[in-house]
Amino acid sequence: MANKALRFVVAAACLLAAAPALARISDQEAARLGADLTPVGAIKAGNADGSIPAWDGGITAMLPGTIPGISEPNPYPGDKPLFRINAANLAQYRDRLTPGAVAMLERYPETYYMNIYPTRRSAALPAEVYARIKAQATRAELVDDGNGIDNLGLSTVPFPMPRTGQEAIWNHLVRYRGNTLNRIMTQSVVQGDGSFLPVVINDLFAFKSSLPDTAENANNLFFAIQNVLAPQRLAGTVLLVVDKINVVKEPRQSWVYNSGQRRVLRAPEVAYDNPGTAADGARTTDNYDMFNGAIDRYDWKLVGRKEFYVPYNANLLDSRGNTYKDILKPAHMNPDLLRFELHRVWVVEATLKPDLRHVYARRVFYLDEDSWSALAVDHYDGRGALWRVAEGHLMQFSQDTVPFYTTEVLYDLHDDRYLTLGLNNEEKSDIDFTWQPEEGYFTPSNLRRIAK
Repeated sequence: MANKALRFVVAAACLLAAAPALARISDQEAARLGADLTPVGAIKAGNADGSIPAWDGGITAMLPGTIPGISEPNPYPGDKPLFRINAANLAQYRDRLTPGAVAMLERYPETYYMNIYPTRRSAALPAEVYARIKAQATRAELVDDGNGIDNLGLSTVPFPMPRTGQEAIWNHLVRYRGNTLNRIMTQSVVQGDGSFLPVVINDLFAFKSSLPDTAENANNLFFAIQNVLAPQRLAGTVLLVVDKINVVKEPRQSWVYNSGQRRVLRAPEVAYDNPGTAADGARTTDNYDMFNGAIDRYDWKLVGRKEFYVPYNANLLDSRGNTYKDILKPAHMNPDLLRFELHRVWVVEATLKPDLRHVYARRVFYLDEDSWSALAVDHYDGRGALWRVAEGHLMQFSQDTVPFYTTEVLYDLHDDRYLTLGLNNEEKSDIDFTWQPEEGYFTPSNLRRIAK
């Protein structure tokens, strides 16, 4: 009888945890932000054994040696790996490895390993962004079955104390990435033999905090343009996307200009599992930025906060001293250039709804508690097998106090090729978070001019 009662209590607790909690947080709860919690809702204290330190504010000033607009120095040049995880000692560390990391170690036992560095909680946002988060924390709430947010304002972490998986993934979708973003970066599909062809893309974003406060922009989350610059056979393709806060009210809008046709066309297929731009089928549209777009095709579950070895402080990978050939090796990126650390992450599980379709039947997200960036995502196919393993190699851009990826990588375990997106080691400039678009820049009529 006691066991039956216990099972009932556990089952009830699970149901409560899975049920959508749409109530706003209270003023008393919000008062914890900046106290025992960081301004974005992370646990300020370190962990029990000290392997995760307390958050001390992160990197909030431009580092000495920074070349504005060109490169960021390594903030921790004296750090050396504490130890290395490989196939031989995998069992010793398995409980702090994501299934994706375990799969990589097991699939490539001769060449893949993880160098584990001291944990540095470098993530930080500008003070005015922290103030917005706290002011908005008691106002934001999910609507339309969690597919939209009311009272988002300019907040970039609407749910610093998430109670549902939907709230947690929304924090990733609207997290702070500067007010605008302009970068020249490469996307490369690396074949099994190590060959690759960099596709050079100009990425341009205007996020909600940079948009005029008008009725027209009320449901706009961001404007984005991807302009393919090279190779020649792909150059001149320009994609415009207007993302929405509530896709039930208004779905994502997109247009594309093709230099061959010399026409601007509506592109409604730029969403969900449709192929990503110039990616040779190696990623879906919603793989970009680790995950983007509407969340309505999945049921979302907040598993909880756990400690995992994840990519972090990727300044070595970002170094201008590395060429793409140094980084991109057969089967996986060069492990000597990758830095992994122990961090607390929010684990969120997305399961495809029975009546909807997507090539990924299940996805598990590992969201950094200090920045809300997805640091890893495991993607499962319709048979339940792990298919693609994504990593977001995060670093703190000290020039503008922005945590952002130096690259995203998506490993395909089915055919032993992978895709990287974001590398710019051989390009002439770094990310510009202060770019100011001219009026009318993000319009369909401007795509032809951008292509030229």
